[in-house]
Amino acid sequence: MSQRSIDGVMTRQLRLNVDERGSLMEVMRPDWDVFERFGQVYVTSAYPGVVKGWHYHKKQYDNFVCVRGMMKVALFDSRDNSPTKGLLNEFFIGERNPLLVKIPPYVYHGFKCIGTNEALIVNVPTGLYDYNEPDEYRLPPDTKEIPYDWGLTPGLMHG
Repeated sequence: MSQRSIDGVMTRQLRLNVDERGSLMEVMRPDWDVFERFGQVYVTSAYPGVVKGWHYHKKQYDNFVCVRGMMKVALFDSRDNSPTKGLLNEFFIGERNPLLVKIPPYVYHGFKCIGTNEALIVNVPTGLYDYNEPDEYRLPPDTKEIPYDWGLTPGLMHG
């Protein structure tokens, strides 16, 4: 099922190269259309049923790839000057759907582990994390400001 994309959101289907030795998947390359610039690389995880969100950045793009398990990634466009203001996007990414999701500044995003084991996202943001002044602006997963239902279980939601 196709969905209308939030302005500035891009995806790239990734290819898992498999042989008798194992597999290899490229996560980001500077010759891809989704590449903006390199900031850093980090891995974040979620346990089954756990939600991490909502937050957005003012200065950086995020580039999410789920490399273990499956994650539901949700995006919400609250930007006043956006042609897609109010639009929600939902992506199911991971081992069964190797997809890179590029998330622009000011777009709220979060994710939920939808498998039975801990899932891992590799993020290649376009900026460095600033420990003194983090570029993160948060809302709780169950906020009324975003019309989205994570299907939360009490005790399993995290901002």
